[in-house]
Amino acid sequence: MEPRKREPFVWEIPVGFVDGMRVPGVVFSADELFAKTLEDGAAVQVANVATLPGIVGASLAMPDVHRGYGFPVGGVAATDVAAGGVISPGGVGFDIGCGVRLVRSDLAWEELRPRLRQLTLALARRIPRGAGRQGLLPLDRGGLDAVLREGVRFPLAQGLGFQEDAGACEDAGTLPGARPELVSERARERGAPQLGSLGGGNHFLEVQVVEEIRDQAGAEAMGVFAGQVCVMLHTGSRGLGHQVCTDYVREFDRRMPATGIRVPDRQLGCLPVGHEAAQRYLGAMAAAGNFALANRQVLTDGLRGTFAEVLGRSARELGLRVVYDVSHNLAKLEEHQVDGASRMLCVHRKGATRALGPGHPSLPDAYRAIGQPVTIPGSMGSGSYLLVGAAGSEARSFGSTCHGAGRAMSRTRSKKVMSGRDLQRQLEREGIVVAASNVKLLGEEAPHAYKDPSVVVETCEQVGLSRVVARLRPAGVVKG
Repeated sequence: MEPRKREPFVWEIPVGFVDGMRVPGVVFSADELFAKTLEDGAAVQVANVATLPGIVGASLAMPDVHRGYGFPVGGVAATDVAAGGVISPGGVGFDIGCGVRLVRSDLAWEELRPRLRQLTLALARRIPRGAGRQGLLPLDRGGLDAVLREGVRFPLAQGLGFQEDAGACEDAGTLPGARPELVSERARERGAPQLGSLGGGNHFLEVQVVEEIRDQAGAEAMGVFAGQVCVMLHTGSRGLGHQVCTDYVREFDRRMPATGIRVPDRQLGCLPVGHEAAQRYLGAMAAAGNFALANRQVLTDGLRGTFAEVLGRSARELGLRVVYDVSHNLAKLEEHQVDGASRMLCVHRKGATRALGPGHPSLPDAYRAIGQPVTIPGSMGSGSYLLVGAAGSEARSFGSTCHGAGRAMSRTRSKKVMSGRDLQRQLEREGIVVAASNVKLLGEEAPHAYKDPSVVVETCEQVGLSRVVARLRPAGVVKG
């Protein structure tokens, strides 16, 4: 059975595309992007996810979807807990709690322009980046336990940030249900030195300029204006989260046969949410998610200090306020309407962002009228977008939208198309200052390696998942 176009920007992968599907797959995609989904094998992964016990509605994929570990990156799946629904570590991913934070300022671009290079290089000196680097706030055992329990509240208690930062984070900066005691010693060893570090790969800190406002009311609610300088930060739980995922992938693989569950791909290892090991994974996952939230908080303090040093004014005077911080690699227990009844679902979002619509009770008061802010990074040479969740997102996608542009090319192939050094020269000619700790690896993250973010966000807007508030362009890029 072949996929079919169900409506504009919506493709259906029918039951029967792979054996054992319990629900169809649904891919939100422009025509030109869907061909890539078939080509790279992500469509098969969407169908494989549809075999999970307890899955409801459909196995969903956002327009930035691409092949991942078990689940596609950009995949969303909800399972009914009371009906034996499962949780799969592959449906969260290895970088647990990875997410994006946007910090706005009172600075106009023309004011910063003469100091852009100075600022970018100062940020590069201050922000630890690359594989295995020590962070700005290395932790002892007690400090690590506190971070795993408290998320952003721990660095705030150390004076790192503004108290109102927590209210501008998903879950007020602390994921509930965290159980630090379930994080392995190896995960602790990897994570303790790294708090306040960027990492490598597609993680970045980027000085941006608001190029276009499309929703004035939404922009005003978030304190965003045309020509404004903002900073976007993308990173996660570093080695700690990776090890937590590794630990539980192994355990789920070992424990699953006794449950009688069979999946078409071993990477989809899963257990019923009520299973004792699944409950432990949820506690360890929340702890790793709190590490990721705290990591972005510590980095925010670092970037604020750098702005103040370069510009000679305090972070408060510069208006460096967090717009919102939201993760895109988590599984959450949430109540949703299914067939007219409220059910407790385990919603996996892997490379997908929660996007609550206007009026949702979980939103901060400042955003209740407009919907949850969602920050969508493009690439070093393309625009990024600020969105808000749409009213129809809960019915269509369990309140989810895309998380970025999505890879269109492997890292190996991307480096063959253009070297990191040539890419850096090209971006500099375009007026974008780039500071990379390893220029050779820069080519892996070139704009040509990603889908067009404008097509991705337009698709989400067309199908009612989210709507665009503003477009931002890159000015200064700090990469691992």
